[in-house]
Amino acid sequence: MASQDAAPAAHSVSSSVVSSQFTPIPASDRVFSFRDHAALWFSLGVGLLVIQIGAFLGTALGTKTALFAIVTGSLIGAALLALVAYIGFQRGLSSPILMCQTLGSSFAKLPVVLNVVQLIGWSAFELVVMRDGTTALVKDITGIDAVWLPYVAALFWGLLLVGLATGSMIGLVRWFVGRFGLPLVILSLVWLTWQFGIKAQAQGWEAIWNRAGDGSMSTLAGIDLVMAMPVSWLPLVADFARYGRAGGTTFRGTWLGFAIANMWCHALGVLVVSTTDVGADLMAALLLAQGGLIALGLILIDEMDNAYGDVYSGSVALNFLNGRHSIRFWGIALASVATCCALFLPMHGIEPFLLMLSSVFVPLFGVVVSQLAGNGIATDRRVNPVPVAIWIIGIVSFHLCPAIWPQVGSAIPALCITLLLGTIYRLTRTTALQAA
Repeated sequence: MASQDAAPAAHSVSSSVVSSQFTPIPASDRVFSFRDHAALWFSLGVGLLVIQIGAFLGTALGTKTALFAIVTGSLIGAALLALVAYIGFQRGLSSPILMCQTLGSSFAKLPVVLNVVQLIGWSAFELVVMRDGTTALVKDITGIDAVWLPYVAALFWGLLLVGLATGSMIGLVRWFVGRFGLPLVILSLVWLTWQFGIKAQAQGWEAIWNRAGDGSMSTLAGIDLVMAMPVSWLPLVADFARYGRAGGTTFRGTWLGFAIANMWCHALGVLVVSTTDVGADLMAALLLAQGGLIALGLILIDEMDNAYGDVYSGSVALNFLNGRHSIRFWGIALASVATCCALFLPMHGIEPFLLMLSSVFVPLFGVVVSQLAGNGIATDRRVNPVPVAIWIIGIVSFHLCPAIWPQVGSAIPALCITLLLGTIYRLTRTTALQAA
């Protein structure tokens, strides 16, 4: 008899969890101001990988064309990120629920699971970046180059990430990022820009400005590559934006914060490669700059924000899939798994797999935007077949376009196709509902 009573109770708990996930964040919990959004997304936009991509663009396109691609790609990509942030604020819902409202409550579990896998991977990848950076710093300061050093560094950053996962996301964003992390990372970027700017002045600004690329990439492909940074955060942005106080400040803070950071870090990479014989070792070039040791250390600390952002959104997604455990529980578990991956897996070898997983979310959020922007009507179906089909078409175009038309890249055509087809479907559906 007791077992018969347990089943309805468990069903009641499960139903309550699902209901709460689809309930918008209450006004009392919406505390993020423009400054909070801008600080968060500026911090998330800064990274050694972004500087490395900027150096690659400078080599491929030359200074003038690279800077054009950086400004254009940053403004467009950050605008799309901000638009999804606005939808998240407007509806007060997390990213997994936005996927449900677009693809259907059952089918949306597929991209949510894929998102969890990629977030575990990217969290581990961030830990590897911090591990390698710390190893380089310790070697430069002490001369120690032991086999065990990378493992100790990865474990240190991993345990710190686990510790952050036990705390409050709101408190971390408003206190650590806004008051402590942001000023330090801006200071480090200013210092590095100043140091490499002095080198550029010594070599002659005109020569730097007219530096030609090797022609290995088209301008559109360069814009596409720059857009890859902001659009990679599309599956996460609503998890934070739903805590915004107002739609305008959420949109502007997200857009300006990420766009400025993305432009600055990419442009710094162009400046570094234009003034230094970087080769493949950007880390060494930054360390050789006067004060580069401190600046690189501050940027490494800021990388922790990126890892935490991945862990937090991954825990929100896992809570959606299994609401019997809290977001904090899933955050600790995810951070622990990411740490194990950073210790034992060849992360640079699985980077192509992570990039392939990321490719499914660019067209997905083209569909989300086309269906939910403005007064878009959320679906109540378990599977919403037309948006699902548009998403699949977008994925195919993402991978097919570079092979057929490499000059245009991947993200731009996939977004254009899904936005166009999704908008046509939405208008047709709206007209049919009004006629009925």
